[in-house]
Amino acid sequence: MLDNNNDHLETDQSFCPFKMLTGFPCPGCGITKSLVYFYEGNLMKSISYHVLGPFVVLFCVLTIFVLLTELVTKKEYFVGLLYNKRLAYGLAIFLAVYHFIRLIFFVKNNSFDDILHQSIWF
Repeated sequence: MLDNNNDHLETDQSFCPFKMLTGFPCPGCGITKSLVYFYEGNLMKSISYHVLGPFVVLFCVLTIFVLLTELVTKKEYFVGLLYNKRLAYGLAIFLAVYHFIRLIFFVKNNSFDDILHQSIWF
């Protein structure tokens, strides 16, 4: 039987090199925890760790479906969308704004000592 007790996810040290050096989360911090909770069916907790976690799963499933369809039909369907600069810039701006907001809440909810304890310098 699979043990779904993920209390260690709340307390374990992050393996993110940026967070280990600075104590601050990087733009991708929380994606793995978000995926774990999404796979367990806890959507709210998944989104609380990183809003893009569930979308990573959706993107992967859609990519597999599109690639299999392209292999079978021998046609390319989403090349224009995948190489769209406006979409790439839009996603980059969204991630930057989202990360900036997360940093504001992170600094607001953690003291300097807490941030230092999350790094390797403690």
